Amino acid sequence: TIYTILLTLLVLGLAFVAWYKFIYQPKCEEATAQMFPAEANFRNGEYDLALNGDGNVLGFSQIIDEYGAKGGKDVYLYAGLCELQLGNYQEAINFLKKYKGKDNILAARALACIGDAYVGLEKYGDALNYFEKAAAQADNMFAASYLLKAGVVCEETGDNAKALSFYKQIKDKYPQSMEGYDIDKYITRIESQETK
Repeated sequence: TIYTILLTLLVLGLAFVAWYKFIYQPKCEEATAQMFPAEANFRNGEYDLALNGDGNVLGFSQIIDEYGAKGGKDVYLYAGLCELQLGNYQEAINFLKKYKGKDNILAARALACIGDAYVGLEKYGDALNYFEKAAAQADNMFAASYLLKAGVVCEETGDNAKALSFYKQIKDKYPQSMEGYDIDKYITRIESQETK
């Protein structure tokens, strides 16, 4: 019985190694190779082509259908950004929520883009939630732009007090950011409205 168990484990181990080496790894390499033309189209601002391909090269959506994330988790981020640029907000959200990259800057960017998509859908509460998550995830100079977006959403919904708190956070924590240089005009605008 022990020999049978050991033999079974050995066969299963060999089968896994063979599957990984001869099936999984080549698929990953193939998926990575397919990503290059799609990424080039994305960098050139050809978002529809990057997303859907042209019959000769695959787009991100086809790479996802055929390979999943074997070419890298960034495929979901790219697909989501393409959908966002094309104004397909719900599709953008669906792709971006599947992005599970470990890089904090890209993860924060994905969260902020989900927020942008919710703004496009006029779901401001959800948008605000994602902008706040993005700012917390980034916690660097990029956070200032996410806090600014959160403040603008609050102004859009009439919550000037909360908008002011976001703007003051930028002034206090990120004064050297691009947003920090201009933030006084946002603060002054709200404070002047409150004094009227």
